[in-house]
Parts: sequence; C-alpha cells; structure tokens
Amino acid sequence: MKESVSQEAKYKRLILFISIILPIAVAALFGVKIEGYDLSFLPPIYASVNGLTAITLISALVAVKLKNYELHKKLIKLCMGLSVSFLLMYVSYHATSETTHFGGEGSIKYIYFFILITHILLSIAVIPFVLYAFMYGATNQLEKHKKLVRFSFPLWLYVAISGVVVYLMISPYY
Repeated sequence: MKESVSQEAKYKRLILFISIILPIAVAALFGVKIEGYDLSFLPPIYASVNGLTAITLISALVAVKLKNYELHKKLIKLCMGLSVSFLLMYVSYHATSETTHFGGEGSIKYIYFFILITHILLSIAVIPFVLYAFMYGATNQLEKHKKLVRFSFPLWLYVAISGVVVYLMISPYY
C-alpha cells in the first residue's frame, strides 16, 4: 500500500510540473521565430487533429457507456496521443510563422475573440484535470476517475471543438 501511495505522489508531482511548465513553455515559444521553414500547411492538419480528438472523445464516452472498457482505454490513449500531436504541430507552426490576425469586423469579431480566449484559457486549465483523470483510470481508482471525468470531459471536448471553430473562423485570413 505504501508503495502505491508513494508512486501516486510521484505522478501527482509530475502532473503538477507538466501543468505549470507546459503553458509557460508554449507562451515562451511564441517569442521564438525560427526562420527558413515553411510550415504553413500545418493549421488545417492540427485543426483536423482537434476534430478527430473530439470524435474520439465522444467515441470513448460511448464505449464506456456500453461497458467496453478496453476500447475506452484505447480511445483515451489515442486522445492523449492526438493532443500531444496537436501541441507539437501548433508550437512548430507558431515558432516558424508570423501571427495571423482575424480580419472579421463587427459582432463576428467579438464572437471569434470570445471563442479564442475561452479556448486558450480552458486548454490551459484542462491539463491537470485530464492528466489526473488519466492517472486515476490507469491505476484503477475508478471512483476518483469517474468524479473527475464528469468535469474534465466537457472541458476537453470544448477545447477540441473550439479549436476547430477558431481555425475555421481565421482560415480566410491566412
């Protein structure tokens, strides 16, 4: 028992570290511009990865509702991989490209910025929740997992879907 508590404490420290360092690192990388690479093809790809993440999250929910726990685990691992893939492409694009500004006017501009700001803030906030939920599921702490997923699932789903919406709204201005 003491071994599992110690292991869990290590995971919790790692989750806290990732949850703090990741957003700081991503923000810092926005100040970096690497010349000589054309990664302008990435935004539709990483937007599609966000869409695929949303579909996979919903599929994972359906799998668990149907008590297909093995499929659920595989789908959640796929979601984690898709999220990491998105992050790598997103950072690569923004480290090599100039910022694209939204060109819409009037109320659509306010709608765009509302979606963008909530997407960014929730993408930061959801990190520890998703990682804790993943840890609880992986360690068979199912009551903690279920309790946390009720909160983290809709946030993660919103982030995935709003990422696609943000892309669709700004894509005419690339």
